[in-house]
Amino acid sequence: MSHSSLQPAAARSLVLLGVCCAAVVLPLSFSAGAIATPAIGRALGGGPVALNWITNAFMLAFGSCLMAAGALADQFGRRRVFLSGIAGFALLSLLLACAPGIVWLDVLRGAQGIAAAAALAGGSAALAQEFEGHEQARAFSLLGTTFGVGLAFGPVLAGGLIEAFGWRAVFASTAVLGTVALLLAAPRMRETRSPTTGRMDWPGVASFTAMLCLFTVAILEAPSIGWAHPAIRVLLVAAAFALTTFIAIERRSAHPMLDLSLFRYRRFIGVQMLPIATCYCFVVLLVLLPIRFVGIDGHTPLAAGLMMLALCSPMLFVPMLAVRCTRYASPGVVSAAGLLISAAALVWLGSVPAHAAPFAILLPMVVIGIGAGLPWGLMDGLSVSVVPKERAGMATGIFSTTRVAGEGLALAMVSAALAAIVAFRLRAVLPASVETAGGNGLAAAAQRLATGDLAGAAASLPGVPLTLLREHYVAAFQWLSDGLALVTVLAALATLIYLRSNDRPEPRIAANALSDEY
Repeated sequence: MSHSSLQPAAARSLVLLGVCCAAVVLPLSFSAGAIATPAIGRALGGGPVALNWITNAFMLAFGSCLMAAGALADQFGRRRVFLSGIAGFALLSLLLACAPGIVWLDVLRGAQGIAAAAALAGGSAALAQEFEGHEQARAFSLLGTTFGVGLAFGPVLAGGLIEAFGWRAVFASTAVLGTVALLLAAPRMRETRSPTTGRMDWPGVASFTAMLCLFTVAILEAPSIGWAHPAIRVLLVAAAFALTTFIAIERRSAHPMLDLSLFRYRRFIGVQMLPIATCYCFVVLLVLLPIRFVGIDGHTPLAAGLMMLALCSPMLFVPMLAVRCTRYASPGVVSAAGLLISAAALVWLGSVPAHAAPFAILLPMVVIGIGAGLPWGLMDGLSVSVVPKERAGMATGIFSTTRVAGEGLALAMVSAALAAIVAFRLRAVLPASVETAGGNGLAAAAQRLATGDLAGAAASLPGVPLTLLREHYVAAFQWLSDGLALVTVLAALATLIYLRSNDRPEPRIAANALSDEY
């Protein structure tokens, strides 16, 4: 696209502002939901699995629909997909504020995730058409920063709204912000399409969604019924079959939802490493820490939200700093350095004792946020810079799916791991008579502890003091933090390998590479 075909700067700035408003409200809905979950549980009831689905239904639908949304944006128009998505998101937020029960809430959260996928894929692809070169890099860096704003202030906003008006006000606020994004972008965003896009790959969409759903359900249900249960085995086998089917469909399709040929390029694979890494060093903490602060440590929702600023506030400035750092080092080096910083701080976070002063746990949270902010500020721009511009929708869909589907799966796996570690530690210290008398009480207690329900865990194990349960939760959290640090280190090494500065893809891709823009 030539500069003469671009809109005036003022119009493009307002389009960017509208997409950034959407980029604020989407992570805000995610991070605020973690703060609201304990209040929702008290108001509507529901067991650990039902409460987990408040977050997982949104993330699962979001992640499984992003590639489809990117393909639809290329085929039917980026503006149309974005506006439909953000309008649907705002409407569903209003319905969530009126949800009568936990089942309705979970279903509406899934629908909200579908709308969020359309808004993110359409908006990101539209921005790739509105900006070029250095301006495009800055626009996507700002997009990453606004994601950070939503993550940073989501817990604080949720905590304040819950204490002042109740949990329903959390969803009402996202409806307001979604409407603002719609009003800003609708009059000025141009309609663009890909001239080479064919028909929608519905078999690919169906098999991919089935794979994610089956695998996530298996992970969430396994802690309560056991990994050896026949139902869990059937779900895992079915998920593997769906994945195999999806790959076979994409390799044979004339117009695949996921262009597997893109994975021939080292840098494209490296870009996908970044959201996976930040899932385990940053995103999972957005859910785990508020649950710990409110449910285990006994802080109020507002206090927990304020404490989360330590983790999230670096996202307000570090992503911009990361772009400047690429003037002196390659994106791969900058990203890997950030991941190693986060890994070290995860070990530090896990070592903080149960009754330490709040300041002691806030310091490692700040360092984690700084480290994660470095790859966070680069990966959105990299996701569209390493592919031809006309395939921006496909690139955005693949990258965003990797990010959001990875987040959903990471949350499910980390939650299951925390429950398993808690159960292992309690089984080792509790008398056999307590476990036998409780029947399935130990597994239920471990699950409730993993979701921050300390009182419910105590009810599942009569006679076991709260102090013991809290002590073993904190010890299990340390084990989990060390495991997350190990995953983050491995991801940093993979990032160095796949995003090396001397690696050059095909000429048409190298011309747009982010590292060549600085």
